[in-house]
Amino acid sequence: MMRKQRVLLIGSGGREHALAEAIARSETIIYSVMKSRNPGIARLSKEYLLGDETDPNYIAEWKLIKFRREPIDIAFIGPEAPLANGVSDKLEEMGIPVVGPSKKAAMIESSKEFMRDLMKKNHIEGYVEHFVFTDKRELEAFIEEYEKPFVVKPVGLTGGKGVKVMGEHFKTKEEGLEYAKEVIDKKIGGFDRVIIEEKMVGEEFTLQAFTDGYDIKPMPLVQDFKRAYEGDLGPNTGGMGSYSCENHLLPFISYHHYAKAVKILEDILAAMRREGIIYKGVIYGQFMHTADGPKVIEINCRFGDPEAINVLPILQTDILEIGWAIVEKKLSSLKIEFENTATVVKYVVPEGYGTNPLKGEEIKINEKEVAKANFLLMI
Repeated sequence: MMRKQRVLLIGSGGREHALAEAIARSETIIYSVMKSRNPGIARLSKEYLLGDETDPNYIAEWKLIKFRREPIDIAFIGPEAPLANGVSDKLEEMGIPVVGPSKKAAMIESSKEFMRDLMKKNHIEGYVEHFVFTDKRELEAFIEEYEKPFVVKPVGLTGGKGVKVMGEHFKTKEEGLEYAKEVIDKKIGGFDRVIIEEKMVGEEFTLQAFTDGYDIKPMPLVQDFKRAYEGDLGPNTGGMGSYSCENHLLPFISYHHYAKAVKILEDILAAMRREGIIYKGVIYGQFMHTADGPKVIEINCRFGDPEAINVLPILQTDILEIGWAIVEKKLSSLKIEFENTATVVKYVVPEGYGTNPLKGEEIKINEKEVAKANFLLMI
């Protein structure tokens, strides 16, 4: 009788809980590393470590890994920060295969400048013109002359909360300029650099895909909602909820435009290969469906949160089988299937979520009643 596979899961959010549920459907033993205790993941884990999930050396020193007490067969990394910090590289140095890109490949998300430059250099469809500034006087002169509505983006990671859009988060050029200066002064996202992009008009959608760096297997499309408060009147958050449709498209996306979005992701992976970077894991394109077709808002190096919670519960193919196909570069031979079922995710959040959330207060949810109503609870 074959032993159960030992899986390391890194991350502590709802996305990682959905991933843990998918992994638990296989013959596995889960060990997890979390920055804070997620009770759903904890229940599914044989053992877990609470601490800095973004620190490669901290994770490598865990006795479970350091002394190979119960050797890990394969690892899944959920959030972007551990990937950007090189956790994938460290684990692979230790002989643990990882479903997740290297630090260099994760630059597709950790540096918006790298992503835009890559698209521009390779003439990839869906590119949006971008301008990068470190000098505030040059920034002022540009904004003064720029006549189009624009978006202000920190170059680095901000947990989905750093981007501000004219007409939504600020009303005037002057307000946008002040925030752009703040990004430079405070190094929001980790860099004293800011990106200005033309504002796109349309409907946002998410396309996630499994990839081994060569082949790509797309997942059902999802539309998520980032802004707090009814009527999308509040600040950007990490996500308030999302939905997917039974046919795996969206009401405003035709198969033609879906195929275009898939081609954009394929072209980005090919461009990275030309740079000597083999990307493996999950790649996630945030797109704007415009009058001219799909345009890239950003490319992320992992599952979306909350979008993972839409697609993983309806995944019919064994996630471990997918993981091994990714690390062994055999994804092209695998057929990946999802149920033809619509999904909805709705967040329960503390007061002030997105800007200054209430801390230390318990949020109580009647899990038994949720289960009776046939809802899937992700924590």
